[in-house]
Formats: sequence, C-alpha cells, structure tokens
Amino acid sequence: MPTDQEIAREIRLEPIDAIAAKIGLEPQDLEHYGEHKAKVRYSALERIQDKPYGKLILVSAITPTPAGEGKTTVSIGLSQALNLSGKKSIVAIREPSLGPVFGIKGGAAGGGWSQVLPMEDINLHFTGDFHAITTANNTLAALVDNYIYHDNELNIDPRRITWKRVLDVNDRMLRKIVIGLGGSKQGFPREDGFDITPASEIMAILCLANNLEELREKIGNITVGFSYSGEPVHVKQLGYEGAIASLLKDALQPNLVQTTENTPAFVHGGPFANIAQGANSIIATKTALRLSEYVVTEAGFGFDLGAEKFFDLVCRYGKFCTDAVVLVATIRALKHHGGKKLKELSEPDPQAVEAGLPNLAKHLENINKFGMKSIVAINRFPTDTDEEIALVRDFAAAQGFESSVADYHAQGGKGGLELAQQVIRMVDKEICHYHGLYDWDSPVEDKILTIASQIYGAQKVDYTAEARADLKKINKYGYDKLPICIAKTQKSLSDNPELIGRPKDFLVTVREIVIASGAGFLVPITGEIMRMPGLSKHPAAEKIDIEADGDISGLF
Repeated sequence: MPTDQEIAREIRLEPIDAIAAKIGLEPQDLEHYGEHKAKVRYSALERIQDKPYGKLILVSAITPTPAGEGKTTVSIGLSQALNLSGKKSIVAIREPSLGPVFGIKGGAAGGGWSQVLPMEDINLHFTGDFHAITTANNTLAALVDNYIYHDNELNIDPRRITWKRVLDVNDRMLRKIVIGLGGSKQGFPREDGFDITPASEIMAILCLANNLEELREKIGNITVGFSYSGEPVHVKQLGYEGAIASLLKDALQPNLVQTTENTPAFVHGGPFANIAQGANSIIATKTALRLSEYVVTEAGFGFDLGAEKFFDLVCRYGKFCTDAVVLVATIRALKHHGGKKLKELSEPDPQAVEAGLPNLAKHLENINKFGMKSIVAINRFPTDTDEEIALVRDFAAAQGFESSVADYHAQGGKGGLELAQQVIRMVDKEICHYHGLYDWDSPVEDKILTIASQIYGAQKVDYTAEARADLKKINKYGYDKLPICIAKTQKSLSDNPELIGRPKDFLVTVREIVIASGAGFLVPITGEIMRMPGLSKHPAAEKIDIEADGDISGLF
C-alpha cells in the first residue's frame, strides 16, 4: 500500500470555495489561506446562528498503545462513509501539535485513504493558530513580569506566579528553569518553567469560548498568581484581557479544509486529552452542526480521558448534546492489554485478545454512565485474523453493543459503510439521553473521587501536601464550583502507565491542583504526568526531510 504522503499527493483537491459551497458557505464567508485552506469569518458564523443542529457522533477509544489506535482515521473515514450513504456530513477534529509530529507519533491528520488535506500544511504550521496561542500566552507572561518589575501595585508575589510560558516543542530541558538572572535590570530571579502549547490555558479558552466576547471574558478571568497576602490576581485586574484577545482574533475563526474524498472538514484547536480537555473547538463543532446533518468529532486518547472531559466540560460549556459514541478498539491494543509486548502485537494470539477484553468492557461501562448509546468500531490492521475479530464482536454483543469492522485506512469511506449505517440507525431513532457524571457544585474532592472511582476504577484518591494546600486555596477563594479536568497518563486506566488492562484496587495520587479559572476548570495533576513532554531516543524528526523542490517527506 502507498504511504500516507503518496496517497495525499495523489488526491485531486477541490478549491476551498467548492468545499464551502457543499455546506452552504459563500466565497465571501471565507478568509483564504491559499487555494485549499480557509477560515470561516465571524460574519458567516453570525449568519448561521439560527440554523438547527445536526446529529453529533463522538469517536473515542479503548486505552491506546503509544502509536494510537486510529481514532482520527476512523473519524474521517466515518464522515466520508456517511456522505457515501447519502447523508450530509462534516468531520471536526483537532489540529496537530508540532511536539508529537516531531516526537513519537509523527503526523496527526488521519491515515491512508482517510486523511484531512493538505496534510503537510496541517501537520506543520497550518493557519498559524498554535503560534498565535503561543504568542498570546507568552505576551501575558511578559506583561505580568513587567508589571512586577515596575510599580506592582497589586503586590504580586514573584514566588507565587502561576502563569507559565509555553512552546509547541517537546523540550524536557524547559520543564524547570530559572529566569531573571543578570542583575536588577533583568528583573527578579525566580524559578519558572515551560508547558507545551496544547497545555496552555489560552488553548483551553480558545477551544471552550463560544464567541470573541466570551474569549475576552475568559482571558480576564485567568489567575496569574497570588499577592503577598495570598489573594489571587486575575488578568482583568491588570487590564490585559483586551490585548491578549486581540492576538487571537483570527485564531478563533474555525479552519475549513477537506478529506481525501473531498468531504468538508473543520480542523481547529488542539488541547491534549491527558493534560487538558482533548477536543477541538466548540466554535468549530457548533458551526459544523449548523451546516450538516451529521458531525463526527473525536476526543483524544481513551474514553477515560478525552471523552469524559468532552461530556463533563465541553458539552456543558458548548450547550450541545452528543447523540452517539463510536468506541474504537483494535486487536493490537487488546493484545497489549492482554500482556503481549509492543514488538509482538503483529503476531496472531487470540488468547491475548481475550485477556485484554476487560479493558474494552470498562470503557463500555463508562459510556453507559453518561447515558450514551454506542457502537464498537474494530479498526482493522493487516495483521488481524478473522478469529481475533470474531472474539471482539462476540464480546461486544454479549455486553449489549453493536460492532462493526472498519478499514477506513485502506479503503476510505467505503471501508466502513456498515458502521455508517449502524450510526444512522442509532442516532435517527434515539433522542439524546446525555447527562454529566457529577454535579459541578459538589465539593472538589468528591468530584475528583467520582471520576477516579467511576471512570478509572480507583479505590481511593490520595493527595500530597502540596495538593492539600491547593485545595485550601481553591475553597477559600471560591474556585470550588469549577468542574474537573484531570491530568493523567493515557497509557493506563490508572495514573500508573505500567498498569495495563483493567487494573483494580489502585490508588490515584494527586500531587498538585492547577487553577484554570479562565478556562473554567481545575486540573488535578496525577502520578508522574508532565505538561511538557520529552522526546524519545529516536524521535520522528529523524525521518522528516525536505527536497530541493520544497516537497516534505517523512510525515506519517
């Protein structure tokens, strides 16, 4: 089979105006970024405000292997299959981060015959949204330090600044640094650190804001640190919210591109699901819902991370309902959870598949806890055997779930027409029964325990001394009514990446709780999870190259 890049270059892309016309947008509704990319203008978003919503399908997955289980490919392929089935469908997904693109995973624009295009542009700088978010985040950091350097009328304690700088690169050397060295003219020396751009609260805000006015308001609510007396300091007290929002004016507009089958696609925003909410922007999803019958979107990593946050945060802030879940399972991931080593996953082993099924069972149980209907999509790999696939289908049926084998990577939309038909039947006959997992007004510890016990399967949650101190601040200053966005490893249902399968009777340790008052949630950081990843011994960057004619190779 040809590589992703070879397939991408073989596709005859339609002009972006033609893609827009398929969903009722005019050329004047677009801000063009070349022939095949565009942003949808605010005037167009305003014009379609009263259109009714289509059906929303969320694609999630079981606990993945390091390379992922193909959620993006399935999302794109399913949208293509819905269009082939005579329905009007749009796919809405996140933008790739340069950190993973040059790190372990490579490109994140789907794969095979189910990609969003132009894949090189999308995987690299695209329309500049990530750069705008990085600049906005770091401008705020510079303004805060400058405020302290000069008058500091609010008496901000330099030792208690909580606002970090960000960079869209996996750089472990920047996790903990010292800044302000060089004497009094350089500022106040202090410990600091960088997060990766997808972990920035600005990224979360951009993806959770319903409009430009709300974006500005949320930026004003950001807590940047605490005063010498222990009082929280917000951006609106400093008066910088307008300046920071102005840097994001274009970035907030959703990006329109197309798939390998010329299906319209919104690719916008990119928070990670293990350290943030893990979903594309509310604006992109709601725009797609107003312009099509069916919208397929995805939540990052396993259901325990991205999907839980999608239901408890994104749906609540976006005020929309999800109609069905497609849970992606792979034979390779099930074998991994059944005890096979990563290098052995291509070997047939029905016993290992069977041993890994409890992981699938836990995610299916979790779907029911949100009142959702679901279908298991078995994302087929060339090494899967019929016997292994039959085991999974029989197991899903025994749990009361429909299943379907999808091969969107090798065949595009036609590789999963059965799945598309199952989705159509499910969402057309069902009204939305979605409900959240917990009450936002519950005590913070209760909300964390509910997620840890109900979704992860933990027996108990423990808190370090630092986390306990954070809880006191949260309760004292009225942040306790905010929802929860737990930062946790994606490699396990627990906070320990070594505990594969369906671990039981484990303890989740919260080591600190970050206040993201602008985005509107609290971030309990568990285990050893890092908000700035590092690179592996052989990062994907080793395979990326550029030819004399400008063609880029090695993106996959």
